[in-house]
Amino acid sequence: MPFFLSKTVQLAAVVMGLWGLLGTSHASPVHVVTSFSILGSMVQEIAGEHAIVTSLVGPNADAHAFEPTPESVKTLAKADVVVINGLRFEGWIDRMIRVSGYPGSVVVATQGLTARTVRGVADPHAWHDLRLARAYVNNITLGLSKALPGRATQFEQRAAQYLQRLDTLDQQTRASLAAVPAKQRKLITAHDSFGYLGDAYQITLLSPQGWSAGSQPSARQVGRIISQIKAEGVSAIFIENISNPRLVEQIASEAGARVGGTLYSDALSPPGGPADTYLKLMTHNLMAIRTALGAPVQ
Repeated sequence: MPFFLSKTVQLAAVVMGLWGLLGTSHASPVHVVTSFSILGSMVQEIAGEHAIVTSLVGPNADAHAFEPTPESVKTLAKADVVVINGLRFEGWIDRMIRVSGYPGSVVVATQGLTARTVRGVADPHAWHDLRLARAYVNNITLGLSKALPGRATQFEQRAAQYLQRLDTLDQQTRASLAAVPAKQRKLITAHDSFGYLGDAYQITLLSPQGWSAGSQPSARQVGRIISQIKAEGVSAIFIENISNPRLVEQIASEAGARVGGTLYSDALSPPGGPADTYLKLMTHNLMAIRTALGAPVQ
């Protein structure tokens, strides 16, 4: 091979190699569809600009009551990756996936997590325990890495930084609540979705509703809650962003308790609100609870 031709071939190989590197660095983002907004926030935090994230159930919306639309089915069908909570939180997701014809992978964020149970049924609201949120982050990171293996190291680095922030909030909360006697750690929430949070921080949480914010308590159940508030001196009762506040306000009025504010349970706040990311949601909720219980706030 002539010398000049050899040099040309070598130069072409270098150019092609550089082009390949540039192509990798500018790879198209993966399209991720999550079942609800809290998962969407986690995915975005780990993936950054390398994912376009759409949540089927958006901010301030109740995933328990979600009804798929033709448009949401089309959105699911076009996904590269689907992320769901699991533990039967999304009762509609399996049928929706079948109808959409989505052929790709489904990441179950609670995979491998030991769920708390109530009357033999797994409680799906595990994200309210910051330590269990580690499973969510790890499962999502693995799912994204399989979809974009060239970005696995970046996903892992972002996940590690994210977990560090979650751990810091958890440690601060535990240190703060340590100053509150166990018998004073009692609160009322609109529906029974904060069991993991209560277990994590040894807080007794009572609720007039079940796991679904759409369930309607009987007059007897409401009366029992009111009597319990009076008898046990419950510190505060909280409204939730996905629940009608009237029931909570009625209970607070009849029991002589104060409304401690709004907790974000199964959905983020709209963008710009106090809980428009998962980390902000947990920070807001834990700060409101600490304040209601009289725990020191740094």
